Amino acid sequence: MATRSHIGMLNKNGTVRGIYCHFDGHQVGRTLSENYTKRDKIDQLLDLGDLSVLGKEIGEKQDFDNFPVSNEKRNWCLAYGRDRDESDIDARIFKNEEEFLDKCKEDFTYLFKDEKWYYRRWNEKLKVFK
Repeated sequence: MATRSHIGMLNKNGTVRGIYCHFDGHQVGRTLSENYTKRDKIDQLLDLGDLSVLGKEIGEKQDFDNFPVSNEKRNWCLAYGRDRDESDIDARIFKNEEEFLDKCKEDFTYLFKDEKWYYRRWNEKLKVFK
């Protein structure tokens, strides 16, 4: 069973760009806060579109159905578009933070704004991820 999450970044114009992540939502915050702290790297992550697994690294195209349990590729993201050739998985643009939070009601929601990561569980208020 998955612990689903959404990952988004507040843009300078007030919109939010976001993706869905299927597995390990309770660990996503730690991975984001330790490995995705610069806007350009977060943009690269969001460019992948929806994810099955968030890795410590963006990685390269890999076999979705034979995702390695160990080795360096295990630290790579597993993306539905890049790695399984799915369509309609691109990052979505929300008109503002409120719309992002309203429409993204998974187990966890993560939002990068003010140069730090925030999170919430279900419909709770956002808190700084520590």
